[in-house]
Amino acid sequence: MPAPSLADQDIRCSFCSKPKTEVDKMVAGPGVHICNECVGLCNEILAAQPVETPEIPWAESMTDEQILELLPRIATVAAQVEDNLRVWVQRLRDRGVTWARIGAALGMTRQSAWERFSGDE
Repeated sequence: MPAPSLADQDIRCSFCSKPKTEVDKMVAGPGVHICNECVGLCNEILAAQPVETPEIPWAESMTDEQILELLPRIATVAAQVEDNLRVWVQRLRDRGVTWARIGAALGMTRQSAWERFSGDE
């Protein structure tokens, strides 16, 4: 089966997890996406004077409940990256690129690449 088009993919912002249908625009990068709303927030942060280092919630300073609340968002981004990787691998397979070359690009064996991405059991 050929790789799905971007229009057919369930694309979500890698930062806020909103689907592409709930935002005006989505910017794509290699395996990640950012919506116009998050770009706007980034622009506000960057434009703020004086430049402050935002507090980053590291696991050591977070409660168990805060970490548990964050897990689904992280899992959503991980699943999206994995789905995007599968699409790119399928595009390469559609072009006739071998499993050996795909595996080498990903730092794994041909067999490991095939097992992870072929869809065959």
